[in-house]
Amino acid sequence: MPKPSRLTLAKQNIVLAFQRAPQQVYSKSQLEDVLTKNRATWELARRTSTDEFVEFLTNQRIARSQTFVSDRYGRQIVRYSFGRASPYALALSIQAKAYLCYATALNLHGLANVNPKLLYLNSEQSPKPDPSGALAQDRIDNAFKKAQRLSNLIYGLGDLSFTIVSGKHTKGLGVEEIRHSDSETLAVTNLERTLVDIAVRPAYAGGISLVLKAYRAAKVRVSVDRLLKILKDLDYRYPYHQSIGFLMQKVGYPQHSYAKLRALGLHHDFYLDYNMQQPAYSPDWRLYHPAELSE
Repeated sequence: MPKPSRLTLAKQNIVLAFQRAPQQVYSKSQLEDVLTKNRATWELARRTSTDEFVEFLTNQRIARSQTFVSDRYGRQIVRYSFGRASPYALALSIQAKAYLCYATALNLHGLANVNPKLLYLNSEQSPKPDPSGALAQDRIDNAFKKAQRLSNLIYGLGDLSFTIVSGKHTKGLGVEEIRHSDSETLAVTNLERTLVDIAVRPAYAGGISLVLKAYRAAKVRVSVDRLLKILKDLDYRYPYHQSIGFLMQKVGYPQHSYAKLRALGLHHDFYLDYNMQQPAYSPDWRLYHPAELSE
């Protein structure tokens, strides 16, 4: 009978180490770091390579290989999951420093029921210079007559879909870590940042009807002052405060709440959504919105 390899002899300690680790999904380079850190403790030979280590983990069913595929860009990303890694943990493994957002954040905050198999991840862009010149009404009109631009960077894994949104550079503004289970801590936009985000990009929330539902569900939980601070720090060129104020008034927020948004000024006509057909108009907010919201 052949002598057991050092990896086999160390199997119990290896399994225990991954069970105790807060992380559940790893890249190959991260597993290389784990191997380097624990080589002496596990009494592994210096010649034990990362490839051998990864092969051992998958062959022994300690880890499961997960291949994310982007058909549009012909890309593949391989990750290794341990235990019962949730779709959220799998999503966060795709891109370093990314965080869960939009519809995924709505689900995690219990604000709406959006298809849990469609996950959204914000990977912030590098800083960009501010646009020059004053905001013109014709530019607003032209921008919102078109459909909302959507990210084409989508990875599939089984029946899961992961959309990577290249968000504005914010240094993780309004992002928090929440405890999802005993073994998972997730980076996700907080309640107020999520409400701002879905007003800015409603398609990523499942559409205006779900945005409205989320605002209604958040009514007794949201800090309007915190939301205003986030909106100010995001420093959008467009007057999204008009959309947010309209939504708050529509679902019955106290008048003093949305009065703070009205106080920011109503200097342009604006739009609640993109590419609306025969929208209604709210003079109170100088806002075009789907006609059914007038009912």
